[in-house]
Parts: sequence; C-alpha cells; structure tokens
Amino acid sequence: MTVEGKLRAAIVGSTGYGGVELIRLLQSHPKVEITSVISSSSAGDAIEEGFPHLTGIIDRKLDGVDPAQMADRADVVFTATPSGVSAKLVPQLLEAGLKVVDLSGDFRLKDGAEYEHWYKHPAPADEYLEQAVYGLCEVFGERAAGVDFISNPGCYPTATLLGLIPAIQAGWIKHDSIIIDAKSGVTGAGRGTSLMVHYAEINENFKAYKINKHQHIPEIEQTLTEIAGEKVTVTFTTHLVPMNRGIMSTMYAGMTGNHTEQDFVDLYREYYAGRPYVRVRDVGVIPATKEVSGSNYCDIGFATDARTGRVTIVSVIDNVVKGAAGQAIQNLNLMMGWEETLGLGYTPVYP
Repeated sequence: MTVEGKLRAAIVGSTGYGGVELIRLLQSHPKVEITSVISSSSAGDAIEEGFPHLTGIIDRKLDGVDPAQMADRADVVFTATPSGVSAKLVPQLLEAGLKVVDLSGDFRLKDGAEYEHWYKHPAPADEYLEQAVYGLCEVFGERAAGVDFISNPGCYPTATLLGLIPAIQAGWIKHDSIIIDAKSGVTGAGRGTSLMVHYAEINENFKAYKINKHQHIPEIEQTLTEIAGEKVTVTFTTHLVPMNRGIMSTMYAGMTGNHTEQDFVDLYREYYAGRPYVRVRDVGVIPATKEVSGSNYCDIGFATDARTGRVTIVSVIDNVVKGAAGQAIQNLNLMMGWEETLGLGYTPVYP
C-alpha cells in the first residue's frame, strides 16, 4: 500500500483502448493509485505522446514489461494485452505475489486444448487455468472475494451472457435454439491498424466477420453450460459497425412455455436485484448502445412472439467499459471486499 493507504495499480498494455480506459476510470477511484503504466512497444515514452488527452492528468513515462519492477511498484496488475501475451506474463506476476485482473482471453477457457483450438496460441498451464476466477460480476461475483487472480470476461460474452443467463437458469428457453447476432464498434478491434478498420473500409459499411469461428463462442457456451447443467450450443455471428463504442447483442431463442414480455421483465429484475449495473427495461422499451456509452451499465430489453414461440432479447454495453475496463474495476472491488460501485459512478454520455 502507498502512504495514502491506497492500493497501488499497474496497467500492462496502457497504449491500447482497454488500457487507456482503465487509466480514465482509475483516476477517479478513491482507493486506487496508478503507480505504473506499461507498454512493451513504447517504453520510455511519455504516455501523453500517444494520448494527448491525458496531458496534465497523468504525468508518467511508460515502463517496460518487468515483473520484478512491477512487484516493487504495485499491489495489483491489470493485464490488458493481446491473447498469447498474458499466458506467459501472468504466472510470473502471481509468483511475485501480485494480484492480477487479466483482460485478455488467455485464462477464460478451462480446457487448454479448446483454448489452443480457438485462439491459436499455446495454452497456459492447467494450474493457472484452474486458479483463474471467471469474473462475470453479476453472476459469479461472490467467487471474486479474496482471490488473487480474476479472468475478466470478453466484451461480446458479457453482453450476451447477461442477456441469456436468467432465462437459461429458469429453463425458459431451449438450449439448442439460441442464435446470437452481435454487433460491435470498431474499438473492439483494438488500436492496431488493419484493413478491416481502415476508415474507407468501415465508414458507411457494415461487416459480418468470423462467422461460426469467433474465439468468444466457447466462452459463451462454457458459461451457459455451467448454468444449465447440460450442454448448450449457440450460433454466434459478429458484425463490425461504423461507431467507436458499444455492443448490441440481439439473441433469438425458442421458448419452453407461453411467457410474456412482462414475465421476462419480472424474471430478470428478480435475478439482477441488487446488482447496480444491469438495468432491465420496461415492456416495449428496447435499449440502444448510446444509452450506455461511457458507463458500466448493461441494459436489457425483450420482445416475445406468440406466433413463433420465440423470444428476442436485446442486450447493450459499452465494449471498453462494461466489456473491459469497467468490469475489471468492478472485479477488483469485489476481490478487495469494497463497495462494488467504487470508481464506476459514471452516467452514460448522451447524445
């Protein structure tokens, strides 16, 4: 702890969108002080060189990736790294006695072979896959208390799972009928340059990608299967939308009974009672991504169809807040036994 009694935090991957969002949010956290911002590619540069909006807000040079140095300077490390990097780095951080919240996908899947199949990287050792607590706060929040290592869920899985789990647990939807149509703003593709996010390619365009091949499919199925107690499979299609932030996950499923929209609203409000960051809309009100932008909220709405016996569930989040940095801080709060909302009291930015 620092002399002010605050938890010292280091952020690995500070030059990515998830890392810089962690900086924005942690600046307002009453119990955390950022003591190291880290980038393997930009070590030695002032962070404001890459992010001029931080001028006068955080006056630090970027540190290199050095686990021993992190152990001297921090109590907790957020690893906002590309897949394959955390798998090698996190074990060193844990061995050095640090707490870790990992924002990559390296520790979300419990089956190492499945990770290697979907992510195309060598899997971490089984002991670390077992140690990692999957930090979907509104569902598994009690598991985070007092642990040293949390694997932060993916952005698409967060929106999708929060939208499906209450209905799966209640047995209201058929496990083999789920179709997920998910759309993300371009920040979900990261800050690196690629043809897919080139302005002329994405502006006034709408792209489907990784159809039936997205690495978040096994994460979604793993969690739904745990909740259901039997195998759940999904059809999952992702799209890139020409906007900066936001995810809309539109889910279609066959119902097991004659449930109304009001039934779904009541079920979800009961399930998420006391969880401040899930807002279940009234009947007939479908959420939009702008309504959660810049915040840690997940908003959910419903439309049932008695003619087809299907329900449509719409779930929206800000992909770099609730889908990344915000949920990571929420997990830190639960890990430390603090109030879940600390440092996250942001009203959505509108319009």
